[in-house]
Amino acid sequence: DASSVGPDLLEPTRPIASRSGHRPFTEKIMLALPPLTLSSLDVTRLERLIELLQRSHGDDLFELEAELERGEIVEPAQIPGDVVTMNSRVRFTVTGGEGVRERTLCYPKDADGSIENVSVFAPVGSALLGLTVGQEIDWPFPDGQIRTIRVEELVYQPERAGDWEA
Repeated sequence: DASSVGPDLLEPTRPIASRSGHRPFTEKIMLALPPLTLSSLDVTRLERLIELLQRSHGDDLFELEAELERGEIVEPAQIPGDVVTMNSRVRFTVTGGEGVRERTLCYPKDADGSIENVSVFAPVGSALLGLTVGQEIDWPFPDGQIRTIRVEELVYQPERAGDWEA
């Protein structure tokens, strides 16, 4: 059923182009996107990873790159305790999904196919990064649908726990 959100939608995919063949929907809905707060450490690590993978993944990284460019970047010690950062454990919902899910937002190397983790390269992972508890974002999915992702709870955040290197 195309309206359900299965585990396959938590995997990295190619970005969704608009019907006109232009770049992903992000360009068309940029003004409606919620504000993001990003850790400078996360941004530095992700930019390095994107640079390394640019040749092999190209357009796969467009949505994540767009999020990194539009977010407010602050030092890890300045990250509010309700912001989803890398290695955070987050509870969230996706419209058309199976209720509340709980995952750790991780780097691709740590995703390991486990139901416990979601890669920042996956549609849901890119969407969650930088959001705060209670925020929602409309995000393109591999099936061509735009779904709303809502952060319900931040179970664990490295910065809040004083783990500045996570």
